Amino acid sequence: MGYHTIPGTDHTYGLIAYDGDGNERLEAGTKFSHELLEVASTEPITNVFFFSHGWKGDLPAAIEQYDSWIGALMASSDVARAESAFPGFRPLLIGLHWPSLPWGREDAGSDGSFVASSGPVPGQMFEDMVEKLGDRPEIRGPLETIFEAARHDMSPDTLPDSVRQAYLDLNDALGLGSGGVTAPPDADREGFDPEESYQAAMEDSANFGGSVDLSGIFAPLGQLSYWTMKKRARTVGEGGIHSFLKDLQNATAARRTRIHLMGHSFGTIVISGMLGGPNASGPLVRPVDSVALVQGAVSLWCYAPSIPFRNAGPGYFHRILPDGKVSGPLVTTQSRYDKAVGQLYPLASHIHGSASFAVGAGFPEFGGIGSYGIQGLGGEVQTDTKMLPADGSYRFEPRKVYNLESSQYICKGGGTSGAHSDIAGPEVAHAIWEAALASA
Repeated sequence: MGYHTIPGTDHTYGLIAYDGDGNERLEAGTKFSHELLEVASTEPITNVFFFSHGWKGDLPAAIEQYDSWIGALMASSDVARAESAFPGFRPLLIGLHWPSLPWGREDAGSDGSFVASSGPVPGQMFEDMVEKLGDRPEIRGPLETIFEAARHDMSPDTLPDSVRQAYLDLNDALGLGSGGVTAPPDADREGFDPEESYQAAMEDSANFGGSVDLSGIFAPLGQLSYWTMKKRARTVGEGGIHSFLKDLQNATAARRTRIHLMGHSFGTIVISGMLGGPNASGPLVRPVDSVALVQGAVSLWCYAPSIPFRNAGPGYFHRILPDGKVSGPLVTTQSRYDKAVGQLYPLASHIHGSASFAVGAGFPEFGGIGSYGIQGLGGEVQTDTKMLPADGSYRFEPRKVYNLESSQYICKGGGTSGAHSDIAGPEVAHAIWEAALASA
């Protein structure tokens, strides 16, 4: 996508776009990543910072978020500390974009700029869904059944048998698994039951569709789009983005340029996949220097070597830490005001029955890092503490995980997501800097 300057500043970052299959999108027939690799290998770059947005991020939203996050990072007083800690400090800032808004805008204007568009009008809704979910007969057919039923009754007491089967067929066509808490991030849920999903959405007024109204008979479609975006996050992280990280490590090996990763929401899946590689078992050239998973919408157990539930095994990303892929601290944030992770995440993962809690641990089987942090690692690796003011000292140690209870600072926001995106404050930026500075 090229370089982007944050309005009102002289701070510039590179923006790379990937498609839903994890392939970098070409710009004028070339890959922008090649230019960034050239810069990193030939210019005196001391630190590379990667950022990944989460769910509901089309290109305009990605730029808005990166302007805000990177702007806060570079406005921090910690920049002066970095200039002292890293001789000749010169950062390279990179925003990673992946199409995570089911009905968002991914096109660029002729000048390379992006303008937000509104959600689809009713006449466009069917074709937009087909396009975003994949225009194949096995997807178009079930959607036709669901839309035809909606014409006759948008809010039936129960789903018609034909609609229930259409949702099951669509779930299969999208390749969405239901493997429980040890499964990959796009399958760590209980079995998909369209009727239970429909009834739960009607009762809780949960809308997984973002700006598109997926209420009534369309409610299970919103849940399927939610899991489709989780699958896409893993696909792009384990695919092209993981490859780009390794290329960058090779290109900067002689200079030992430090590399720092930050992800938000489903972007924590992207970043974890970036570290883990294909099937969470791909090697890296060398460890990265720090990681920040901010309000993560990924399982609290996904890094655990042994999940404390009957017949459970290790978490999907359990090899990342023991394989030494992170040499510095790994920092996570939690907020009780984050409704997206605190309420919608467990609802999407565990529809029926009451939540299960690990004996003696007090943590649920299905829950997100943004609510509970990374759990199951043991006290010698994992520390649960509070986010500090923007001038506080964390004293982060290498190869340890720090779960920061951040409700005091991540607390603003309304609607169904609450404070999920309130992450551009100076305190969050300071925590990211403290993790990066630990590698000095």
